[in-house]
Amino acid sequence: MAATVTDASSARLDALTSWHADWKGLRVAVLGLGVTGFAVADTLTELGADVLVLASKPDDERARILDVIGAGFVVDPLETPPPALVDFAPELVIASPGFHPDHAVLEWAAATGIPVWGDIELAWRVRDKVGSADWIVVTGTNGKTTTVQLTATLLAANGLRAAPCGNIGVPVLDAVRDPGGFDVFVVELSSYQLHHLPTEGPGAIHPWASVCLNVADDHLDWHGSFEAYRAAKGKVYANTRVACVYNRADEATRVMVEDAEVEEGARAIGFGLDTPGPSDFGVVEGILCDRAFLEERHTAALEITTLGELEPRGLAAPHIVQNILAASALARSYGVPVGVIHDALLDFRLDAHRIETVAHARGIRWIDDSKATNPHAAQASLTAFGRVVWIVGGLLKGVDADALVAAHVARLRAVVVIGRDRAELVAAFGRHAPGLPLFEVTADDTEQVMPEAVALAAAVAEEGDTVLLAPAAASMDQFADYGDRGRRFHHAVQAMLGGEAGDDTTQGLAPREDA
Repeated sequence: MAATVTDASSARLDALTSWHADWKGLRVAVLGLGVTGFAVADTLTELGADVLVLASKPDDERARILDVIGAGFVVDPLETPPPALVDFAPELVIASPGFHPDHAVLEWAAATGIPVWGDIELAWRVRDKVGSADWIVVTGTNGKTTTVQLTATLLAANGLRAAPCGNIGVPVLDAVRDPGGFDVFVVELSSYQLHHLPTEGPGAIHPWASVCLNVADDHLDWHGSFEAYRAAKGKVYANTRVACVYNRADEATRVMVEDAEVEEGARAIGFGLDTPGPSDFGVVEGILCDRAFLEERHTAALEITTLGELEPRGLAAPHIVQNILAASALARSYGVPVGVIHDALLDFRLDAHRIETVAHARGIRWIDDSKATNPHAAQASLTAFGRVVWIVGGLLKGVDADALVAAHVARLRAVVVIGRDRAELVAAFGRHAPGLPLFEVTADDTEQVMPEAVALAAAVAEEGDTVLLAPAAASMDQFADYGDRGRRFHHAVQAMLGGEAGDDTTQGLAPREDA
C-alpha cells in the first residue's frame, strides 16, 4: 500500500500542538535508533501513536525495549525505502539528526508528500505534558555545549529548575517528559536539528531567548554548502520573544538577527570582547560588563566578573570568555541578577576535553582540546596559547583547513598529524610552512595512535611550549568519539610522564559531534 497524504491527515497534524491532543493511531515512521530516535519512538508510543522505527544498524537492547513498548522495528540499509515502510504508509516521518537531507527515505517522503519533522518540532508540540517551561535556544559552530551548561548553571543558581538538553546529549523529549517538571529548558540545537525545524506554523518554536554564537565552515558534507549551513543556523532566532543574542565579532550572526521574524518587543543583544554598547555585553579593562539589562545603560554598566577571577579556573581563554558573556546575556534576559552570575561562575568548571590541562611537567603544558572538531574551534584554541606543538587531524568533514594552517604557522614549534585526512593537512603545511618540523602518525590501530603522537610531540617540545591536541577534525575515523580521543591522549601523556603527570579532571557529558 502506497502512502498518501490527504487534507484530513494534514489537518490532523496541524492540530497536534499539545501532549493532550489526539495522537492515538497516528502512523509515524521514525528514522534512526540512537539516543534521539529512541526518545522519539518512546514518546510517540506513550502518546498512543502507531510507530515503526527504521535503522541501518541493529541495536539489540533498544530493539528489545521497542518490542516491549509496542513499536515496530526494521533493520535495513535504507538505500531505498524498504517495503515494510511503504506498506506501513506513514502519515508522518520523524528523522534523527544524522539523516542527510538527500537521504533516500527523506526524498521518498518528499516525493510522496509525507511531512518530515525532527525531534525538536515534536518536543515543542508536546512541551505541555508537565507544566509549560520556557525555552532558551543555543546554536553556533562552536561553544554550544559550554554556553548551554553555563546558562543552565546561572539559572539554577537563581533558584530556577533549568534543564540543559538537546544536542548536548539529553534529548529534549526526555526533559519534556520528566515528571518533576522544569521552569526553563536550555536547548542546544545543531544545524541538523535546525534544518528540519519550521519557522512558522504549529511546529515553529517560540523561544524566550536565542543565540547563534558564531558561524564558520563545518559539516558542509551534510548541508551541501556554507550558505545552506548558515541558513539553518539562522533559524534559531525565528519567533524569539525577549532577547536575540548575537556575536559582535561575527557579522553573520548580526545579519541573522536583522533578517529574523521575531515577536514584537524582542531585543537584539550583542556580546564581544571589546567595549560594549548600550545594548551589549563586553569587556572593559578586564571587567566583564552588562550594558543591556539596566535602566542607565546609556551611561553605566554592571560588573559581572573579571578576567583575573576567571583565569585561575581556566575560564579566561578568549572563546570561553565569549561563551560566558553569551550565557550571562541569556540568563540576564530571564532576570538573573549579576551578583548571582558572579558567584555561580566561581564554581563553574568546563567539561572534559575543552582546553583541559592534562599535565604541566618539565616546563611543558599538555592541553586536551579534543572537542575542537572543526577549524573554527581549533582556531580559538590555538589563539589561547603561545608556542605550540600541535597535534592535529582526523575527519575534516569536507572543510578546507588551509586558512587555519596559514594563520598559525608562526606560533608552531612543530606539528604532529594524525587521522584519515592527513594528506590534506600535510599539503597545507607544505605550502605555508615547508621548514616546520612535521611528523605523521601512520598507525591504523586505535591503541597506537595517541602513544605515538605523544611520543613524537615530547621529542620536540621545549620548556615553555604547549603541546596542544586541537584536531580541527572529527574523530570517528580512528576513535569512538572526541571523548575517546581525549581520554586516550590523557592516558598516553600520563604513561609518558609517569609520576610527573598533572591532575586528570573528571569526564563530562556523553560527547556529541553534531553541528
